[in-house]
Amino acid sequence: MEDPTSKEKPGVTLYALHHCNHCKKAKAHLADRDVNLKTIYVDMLSGSERNDTLRHLRRINPSVTFPTIVIAGEVIVGFKPGNIDSALKRHHHLP
Repeated sequence: MEDPTSKEKPGVTLYALHHCNHCKKAKAHLADRDVNLKTIYVDMLSGSERNDTLRHLRRINPSVTFPTIVIAGEVIVGFKPGNIDSALKRHHHLP
């Protein structure tokens, strides 16, 4: 749960597969924008951590496709630079 008194911007989470070209492009796009990025390589997880992550992904992206990007609770499925930048601006990650 986010702390409403926190001065930090809500984070950005990228759910990716390490061999996925669209995931690599999404990660590079976000890195170019210097956002606080947490990358989760779902194919590198195992056991309950993998199961829990996939269960969460099914809730936010029922197709469980990659990349899945979460910006302050807003979900973007696929590498869509315009949508990513719009969400970053809406959530004050970009000027």
